Amino acid sequence: MKKNLTLLATLALTASPLAAQDLTVTSFGGAYGAAQKEHMIDPFVAETGTNILFEDYGGGIAEMKAQVEAGNIQWDVVDIEVIDLERACAEGYLEVIDQSVLPAGDDGVAAADDFIEDALANECGVGNIVWSVVFAVNTENGPGPQTIAEFFDTEAFPGKRGLRKRPQVNMEWALIADGVAPEDVYETLATEEGQARAFAKLDTIKADIVWYDSWSQAPVLLNDGGAQMVQSANGRIFAAIQDDGAPFQIVWDSHVYDLDVWAIMKGTPNKEKAMEFIQFATRTVPLSGMQDVAYGPTRRSAQALLPESVKQDLPTAHLDVGLKADGIFWADYGETLGEKFNEWLLQ
Repeated sequence: MKKNLTLLATLALTASPLAAQDLTVTSFGGAYGAAQKEHMIDPFVAETGTNILFEDYGGGIAEMKAQVEAGNIQWDVVDIEVIDLERACAEGYLEVIDQSVLPAGDDGVAAADDFIEDALANECGVGNIVWSVVFAVNTENGPGPQTIAEFFDTEAFPGKRGLRKRPQVNMEWALIADGVAPEDVYETLATEEGQARAFAKLDTIKADIVWYDSWSQAPVLLNDGGAQMVQSANGRIFAAIQDDGAPFQIVWDSHVYDLDVWAIMKGTPNKEKAMEFIQFATRTVPLSGMQDVAYGPTRRSAQALLPESVKQDLPTAHLDVGLKADGIFWADYGETLGEKFNEWLLQ
């Protein structure tokens, strides 16, 4: 994958041990990365003088695996989706984090009590945001689908569907569209019959799918007509609506919500500085800044800072129509289903 390196800060003019140490932070770019730059990276640079390189990637664990197995660690801190975290941690691509050193919230509540459920559930990460995979339509094209079943209905809603090229979420959506109750999705997907059922449902729209690799491509496809409906991280569509006035609608039906965490690459020589960054980035105020792109903060003290007008745009306002991504399931089945998915793509 072509690297998109952006130098975000230069060395402080006054020499110091902090200024002599570079740190590479990797995340998802776009409006999301811009919000992290504004609320986490730039303030950390200003406070410490650290020279940070901010690098984009498309998600997943393939690049982490390659770096660790080659003994050539290019990243220090990485923003990883929890749906991938369990496997990355279990397979030794990430360092174990001492969560006891995380600072208390600005209201004085200890970190262990201030972070929401699941934010500190894995020893290799510290929760950064609550986010969701939704689908969106361009309202200039007329009424679009309003349920995931309609997303799979090519007769009632013809046109191209933009989907991220990976089994996660796509297989869950296929089963829900095929009539499986959300609470039964992962139990069904754990069986050979359930997997076959998901691929069969995906077959019904395969000819109409436009595959992409990075979340940044989703609003572009919807805007330029490359797809009439797209799967997307909710913040990408929110940013296009808020910042660019795009005529998009977010559809929350059957959204798959999860957390992202900050994690540290296994074997980085900058582990101490990486942990210092995570401690800073997951304070109350930096986390509250992720409201800019409609992602919910993982601290209760940060949630308390959000205006009421923002809360309805966050995934946490729509949990009743959503499905919680199961990271443990994908840790157990991700490699196998990834292989099956790639074989299906070639058929």
